[in-house]
Amino acid sequence: MWLRALLLLLSFYSCHVSAVTYPVPTQGNSVIGEVQYITAGDEDTLLSLGRQYRVGYNEMVAANPTVDIWLPGAGTRIVIPSRYILPDVPHVGIVVNVAEQRIYYFPSVQSGDVPVVKTFPVSIGKMDWKTPLGLTRIIDKRIHPTWYPPLSVRNEHAARGEILPAVVPPGPNNPLGEFAMRLGIAGGAYLIHGTNKPTAIGMDVTHGCIRMFPEDIEAFFKEVPINTPVMIIDQPYKMGWSGNELYIETHSVQVKGQASVAPNMTELTRLFVSVTKQHPVRLDWQGAEQAFMSASGLPIQVKVFDEHERHSIKINH
Repeated sequence: MWLRALLLLLSFYSCHVSAVTYPVPTQGNSVIGEVQYITAGDEDTLLSLGRQYRVGYNEMVAANPTVDIWLPGAGTRIVIPSRYILPDVPHVGIVVNVAEQRIYYFPSVQSGDVPVVKTFPVSIGKMDWKTPLGLTRIIDKRIHPTWYPPLSVRNEHAARGEILPAVVPPGPNNPLGEFAMRLGIAGGAYLIHGTNKPTAIGMDVTHGCIRMFPEDIEAFFKEVPINTPVMIIDQPYKMGWSGNELYIETHSVQVKGQASVAPNMTELTRLFVSVTKQHPVRLDWQGAEQAFMSASGLPIQVKVFDEHERHSIKINH
């Protein structure tokens, strides 16, 4: 089993473009992937690089706050935020964390296989059209779907002077793309689907659906069976272990339409208590608060101390 895990990990490093699959960590660990650093070329944008490395718009901007989105410039060092703390929920089926605009998929495994997690960036519902939270499942799958926009969506377009037909057939003008999977959420036609506007992946722009890159939804659609459970959560703050190293990952939250990070020390304390139940340590609270408030979307290592000793746990950089 360990050999399979090693081969899977090596395949990730050898082919970063399609690297969305990681072994599920064991023994209380929850950090996957590695942050990558690349050099931008003449024609690169943060969006094109994000798509190449399977990272969404907001993730790329948060990780590269001083870089021009449309013209990074040849030779500019770019951070690819391809390291993640797994959400604190059961690792079953599909988990959508709206706070980080990301899907985590835990396929069923056969006896003897190494459990893996696959992760993809997504777009989610915008301010007045929030993606609903809760447990649901995949109830239908369609290739070349037809879109039947709700009257509320058609009225929204009409207010802008745009006429949206009651039926949008498959094709390049269909915002659902080539593949769609319907969720069993009562009272709404919510989908996980592709798009004809891939530059918006990783943003809050949909009418509640979950939107993926065309190449991601194609592969995802083929693998995910009907009745797969889907847990939609909102976890902007995460904390987890990688060996003896403790990490905090924070994403900005929307407060009155503006992205910000609420100084919520109660939440930080709750996270720390939760992840140290089986691994008691003392925390550098000042450093942890700084990491907590960074909202970079990157897992940031924080210093911890052995509960019974005065020196800190050895940190490998």
